[in-house]
Amino acid sequence: MFLPKYPDSPTPPPAHSHTVADPMSTRRPVPQISISSGAVAAVLVGGVVLTALLAAVAVAAVSVAVAAVVLRSLLRDQHRR
Repeated sequence: MFLPKYPDSPTPPPAHSHTVADPMSTRRPVPQISISSGAVAAVLVGGVVLTALLAAVAVAAVSVAVAAVVLRSLLRDQHRR
């Protein structure tokens, strides 16, 4: 019931009879991309600036967390007295 039914005499796949004389003529030309050195420098400078900003945010977050822990411990000591 669930088995596929194959035809009695399968038809052979079509044969390609044409041949390409020059296989290089059928390839599409690759578009030339020109990138100036100014664009590369701008991307590098932008990456350095963004990395520096990310590092500054991380350092600020760590320092705020440390300050919060210190203040919490100081306030807890005063509530116990």
